Amino acid sequence: MLITIDNQTSFQVPTREIESISSSLTHRDIELIVCDNNTIRDINSKYRGIEKSTDVLSFPIDGEFDILPLGSIVISYEYAISKANEFDHTPQDEFILLFIHGVLHLLGYDHEIDHGEMRAEEERIIKIYDLPTSLIVRTSNQ
Repeated sequence: MLITIDNQTSFQVPTREIESISSSLTHRDIELIVCDNNTIRDINSKYRGIEKSTDVLSFPIDGEFDILPLGSIVISYEYAISKANEFDHTPQDEFILLFIHGVLHLLGYDHEIDHGEMRAEEERIIKIYDLPTSLIVRTSNQ
């Protein structure tokens, strides 16, 4: 399992942590793109038709072949910093939470249509790695 990181920013990606988490969830390769809000807004607009920035985007590679990568994850480092400040934890912790969220989407989870399975899996992983509460858990507890 390999994570290919295209860091288009000066943000310090918590590589060791995300490699540990991803290897516990999949044996397939993952592409990770770290960008700013403008870039993620452009990607969101082009591929989802939504003209706004967001925190994380996932693009799974469909196919049953284990030799193919699982897919690509795009994370806005600016969003990670903003939410970390809002919820009083480190930007690296928020980045890891966004990465977990992205990987779960690559694995086929979809919190918009499931019955809480993605939230439960996210909570399970968060507890294992002693991370703060994620966005999906924060919004489900309101």
